[in-house]
Amino acid sequence: MAKFDYQLYSNSAQLPEVDFSEAREMQKYSDEPPAMYVGAPGKYGYLRMGFEIDPRGKSILRDLDRRAPIIVQQALYFDEEMPEMPCVYILSSGGQNVEGDRYRQEITMRKNSFAFVTTGAATKLAEMAHNYSGMIQSLTLEENTYLEFMPEPVYPCRHTRFISDTSIVIDPTATLFYSEIFMGGRKYYKDGELFVYDILSVCSHAQRPDGTPLFREKFIIDPVKQNPRQLGIMGDFDVFANVIILTPKEHADKIYEKTEPFFDSRNKIAAGITHLPNDAGLLFKVLGMEPGPVKKIVREFLSNVRKQVKGVPVPDEFPWR
Repeated sequence: MAKFDYQLYSNSAQLPEVDFSEAREMQKYSDEPPAMYVGAPGKYGYLRMGFEIDPRGKSILRDLDRRAPIIVQQALYFDEEMPEMPCVYILSSGGQNVEGDRYRQEITMRKNSFAFVTTGAATKLAEMAHNYSGMIQSLTLEENTYLEFMPEPVYPCRHTRFISDTSIVIDPTATLFYSEIFMGGRKYYKDGELFVYDILSVCSHAQRPDGTPLFREKFIIDPVKQNPRQLGIMGDFDVFANVIILTPKEHADKIYEKTEPFFDSRNKIAAGITHLPNDAGLLFKVLGMEPGPVKKIVREFLSNVRKQVKGVPVPDEFPWR
């Protein structure tokens, strides 16, 4: 059995840095929190996961390293359509993301492996008076791998500052389904907190193992500078889902043909799809009023992707999710 060549980090060793100093949009929020400094113990969550195929052909979570407040429990095998696929929940013992928090997550899919990764609950971004919360993600997919990465929605509170950067290295034969769902805020809190956060900066970019760039998408939502309620941004919608599908061109073309964009004015939900450059895959976006219907559309789209790539659908979601 092949061994991973990851460097192992002891509890006292220096973990990889989470640095957003070059992000110009966050420079005005660079003041140090007076309570606990940026990245203090318990404020720097680190996670490294590696999946590979065992001799029986079962995909397993072979490599795991984590630092508080991130928690990962034992991989579960509850997907009836893909019973040999590990299903992993990323949890947090720290509650909401607060000012000065830094997170780094690394997922590597070794040759022929497959996995489903999600979070145990929504990510809450607390109100912030100093600094910001930031997360770096690195996803590496080797030959013939398949990863479904579907975190629960992100809830920004009043005066939230948050930045994320997701870097993807993917083999031409691999498939990645990666979704993000962003709420406008705590819609039913007191008088409502929709689009009253300070800033959300979200970037995703991908390349081939040889360094060939595939795409880069970045959006910065700064409600003070530009009202998200404008036509062409969020309009009257409250929830936004951004879905990235990186897959071989033959799969992408068939998924695109079977996916109809729609605008349902009665139920106030809409979805659209487009091709990514360099034959990288597809970009699917959903707008809605509540997280439930948006999650349902994203999951139905995931089922279509899985049927095309793996030949089986996604089973029904658990009722408590």
